[in-house]
Amino acid sequence: MAKVYTKTGDKGETSLVSGTRISKGSERIQLYGDLDELNSHIGFLHSFLEDKEILNLGQKIQSALFDLGSNLACEELMREKFKLPQVSLSIIKELETAIDMMDKELEPLKNFVLPGGSQAAAYSHVCRTVCRRVEVELVRFVELSKESAPENALIFLNRLSDYYFILGRYLNKKNKSPEILWKPAIS
Repeated sequence: MAKVYTKTGDKGETSLVSGTRISKGSERIQLYGDLDELNSHIGFLHSFLEDKEILNLGQKIQSALFDLGSNLACEELMREKFKLPQVSLSIIKELETAIDMMDKELEPLKNFVLPGGSQAAAYSHVCRTVCRRVEVELVRFVELSKESAPENALIFLNRLSDYYFILGRYLNKKNKSPEILWKPAIS
């Protein structure tokens, strides 16, 4: 097995999948670093969960995030050459199915919900907000770089943040933790 450290990034540069060297301060590196952060938050959320269905879908989500990260670590014109895995429509469909299933068990929303409740639910909201940030950064990257977003990436991230919102509500219900409804602060 190769050593964990290569020393090739000691001067603030890293290699893309193609071998092209770029600054670690580039928007591309920031974007897939934040994608990795999201993946780590999801892994941490899983440490609070026992539901096998949620955990199985969670592992598929984490793999899809790695697929997306591999595409972002490669220039658009080189993605096909390296046969990088794409985010599939099937994972998006699984997210939609899970959202619909959980939502059927929840009371319809009449107010905004504040992040909180059980520890797992609160952390699901952390995953949701980090996912939204990654989605915004991907849109910004596409606009600035003039590269296309990897296949299905924007749909996936948009649906994924919806999933973590509903999952947070669902986990509160399952843990019998009350949802905290937003009430405007009065000065």
